[in-house]
Amino acid sequence: MSDPNIAVVTGASTGMGAVYADRLARRGYDLLLVARNKTRLDAVASKIVESTGRSVEVLAADLADPTDLATLEDRLRTDESVALLVNNAGGTVFGPLAQADPAQLEKLITLNVTSLTRLTTAALAGFTRRGTGTIINLSSALAFNVLPVSAVYSGTKSYVVAFTQALQQELADTGIRVQAVFPGAVRTEFWDGSGIEVTAMPDEWVMSADDAVDAALAGLDAGEPMTLLSLPDIAHWDQFDAARQTLIPNLSRSVPADRYRN
Repeated sequence: MSDPNIAVVTGASTGMGAVYADRLARRGYDLLLVARNKTRLDAVASKIVESTGRSVEVLAADLADPTDLATLEDRLRTDESVALLVNNAGGTVFGPLAQADPAQLEKLITLNVTSLTRLTTAALAGFTRRGTGTIINLSSALAFNVLPVSAVYSGTKSYVVAFTQALQQELADTGIRVQAVFPGAVRTEFWDGSGIEVTAMPDEWVMSADDAVDAALAGLDAGEPMTLLSLPDIAHWDQFDAARQTLIPNLSRSVPADRYRN
């Protein structure tokens, strides 16, 4: 693979992030792996170097911390070798909003929305200069399947949908690709401390991280802008999106709808 050939993966120390790192290395990318836990990052990096021979750099960073986030932003904005960004880092808190810790919710929003937005913006600065690049944004099935206990998490993942769709339109005539990925329940440490135990879910609801990433990359290879990993028939997404499009001509008019007028 010719330069640029570095894939940056956030949340890369475990779960889908670690699998993305492995799969992208096997596709010929060198890696910059980002997560809070350096010990785990080093272990992932060593395994990938041993199995693929690719160059792997690690950056221990908390992307909810402004200083750490700025360090990665600067790298994305200035490193001409970066070819792909996987915005995989994220977190969740499930539970009734009235009982939630506001500080915990603020950190969740920072990680799932602010950090993803800023990293994407930084990467696009370089991608736009070069006229090429790929961004993969991890959303969630809960962007659509909104639950009583998922108000903030579903809200942050719905943001990723709108953000990605807007970018896809903005970048349609460039060489830059943006994909949104929608995992359902995936068997990872993501659930630890979330308020929902993945072990309580039926096995038929829960996908392995390996299968999830392989499906996501197959969707990327197929040119899908939105990849819903377990949706059996993509026509159902097309119908959903077509229904949304029918609303658009009537969302802004000079008079209210008849049902609101006496």
